[in-house]
Amino acid sequence: MTTVLQTESLTKAFGRLVAVDDVDVAIDSSEITSIIGPNGAGKTTFYNLLSGQYTPTEGEIRLRARDGEDGEGDEDGLVTITGREPHEISRLGLSRGYQINNVFEGLSVIDNVRIARISRDKRTLDLFSRATKDQALTDEAWDVIELTRLEDVAESKCANLSHGDVRKVEIAIALATDPSVVLLDEPTAGMNASETRKMVDLVRRLDRETDTTFVLTEHDMEVVVGISDRILVLDNGSLIAQGTPEDVMADERVKEAYLGEGEEQ
Repeated sequence: MTTVLQTESLTKAFGRLVAVDDVDVAIDSSEITSIIGPNGAGKTTFYNLLSGQYTPTEGEIRLRARDGEDGEGDEDGLVTITGREPHEISRLGLSRGYQINNVFEGLSVIDNVRIARISRDKRTLDLFSRATKDQALTDEAWDVIELTRLEDVAESKCANLSHGDVRKVEIAIALATDPSVVLLDEPTAGMNASETRKMVDLVRRLDRETDTTFVLTEHDMEVVVGISDRILVLDNGSLIAQGTPEDVMADERVKEAYLGEGEEQ
């Protein structure tokens, strides 16, 4: 087992409300991991802690940093990212895709990928006058375009794409930063059955063909069971179960948790 992302005693309180409560997890590089839970379970807060939008009240977060970034880490090769800014965490190798599309709609697909690549390389370019003339940058962007099967729409503005293709662009943007871990937030939200199947197939293929580890939150339990090697279950901010899809779906605590409803943190 190679751990790429780890939390220890991770806690986030908003006044008296404890949204994430003493959570210990270790994400394995060889697995697609899904994080599930009823509304109000703390999934969004957990993601916000991992990606640096929130600072933990207590606990630590460690990441296996991308090659060449931030030294060698601890004895397990993990770098502490607790309290770092989101852009620092991204450069270390954790990228996040959002439930609400996070692309530049007025730019083409390939320009969106170029921007992400520039960010990864810590370069500053005038995108419109120089980036398109940078052949190495264009080649790198096309590698990502081909990997995500977006060749047919590469020159199209994102505003003109289908919902399914925009979500694929978001994954391409994440991959352009050479992440060790990608957090996907409801990747099939708003998709029809055909688009959902294509997204599941894409994530499975990328997991096989890249060194990136994928973690996702998802409400569609058919997707969760079909795509996941491991499932983590949050309820009221606490980790109540984890294991294979078969084990988690048979867990009585998980069945009980899904009987209630509430507001997502």
